Amino acid sequence: MKAVLCKAFGPAETLVVEETTNPEAKKNEVIIDVHCAGVNFPDTLIIEGKYQFKPPFPFSPGGEAAGVVSSVGEKVSHLKVGDRVMALTGWGSFAEQVAVPSYNVMPVPKSMDFPSAAAFGMTYGTSMHALKQRANLQPGETLLVLGASGGVGLAAVEIGKAMGAKVIAAASSAEKLEVAKAAGADELINYSESNLKEEVKRLTGGQGADVIYDPVGGDLFDLAVRSIAWNGRLLVVGFASGRIPEVAVNLMLLKGAAVVGVFWGSFAQRQPQDNLANFQQLFAWHTEGKLKPLVSETFPLEKAADAINLLGQRKAVGKVVVQVR
Repeated sequence: MKAVLCKAFGPAETLVVEETTNPEAKKNEVIIDVHCAGVNFPDTLIIEGKYQFKPPFPFSPGGEAAGVVSSVGEKVSHLKVGDRVMALTGWGSFAEQVAVPSYNVMPVPKSMDFPSAAAFGMTYGTSMHALKQRANLQPGETLLVLGASGGVGLAAVEIGKAMGAKVIAAASSAEKLEVAKAAGADELINYSESNLKEEVKRLTGGQGADVIYDPVGGDLFDLAVRSIAWNGRLLVVGFASGRIPEVAVNLMLLKGAAVVGVFWGSFAQRQPQDNLANFQQLFAWHTEGKLKPLVSETFPLEKAADAINLLGQRKAVGKVVVQVR
């Protein structure tokens, strides 16, 4: 099979596309013929040895895939050959086939095409877990989404609206904010032109945001801490800015607020039934037209390095997908 291979830690330009051996399913695995693979921020880290997992060389990046089951291990009962599925792979999806533990594989609705399925699992899974289990977002509360035009940010905007919240989308340009507005955001903040804290205060009548969704970190986190409402929850989703911030805990004390970590991958393994329930709700909202994954750019397998760089340079809007078949 053809695969994108990382043979040594380094920038995306060092990746190569080569023929390699096809995987075989172990007892609890399935083999997926990959049609599309989602590109995510961890892909920019794993190839440089900066992610929490360091696979043995050579490996293919790509943490999520959508395709068709081509074989199943002897202990797999809930999936069969020919099923259309999405999968959380960790790595390995930038290839024509990938072996995946069956508990990380889920059938997709008939209404969802492969590019949308490849763009769905990680971003919507993360945002749903963040807003439901970690933030306990309630109807009528105010949700502030930072980095609102990115993959997880846009998913958070849509899910927040579906859960009945007032959504404030914050991003670095007018073009990115238009994307968030189209996804349903009620209010917009361009934090490259205005002060985030002052704008949140203005838009909430001085109360602040009940829930803050932060995949960016860095300076924006510092401002977000000062924009939180009484009893607020600040969700730590990621650090796309490159700087891991430190929290002034006295501010949390004064607001009776909480800083809450979000690690969807671990949640999905530790609480599979809760994760399944989340996706049943997400699929229902997708069927109702409330969730519309935005795939802004598609790259062929041979151009996977360009897809990773687009994300690493924070130029991506919505989701970027590698088209394998």
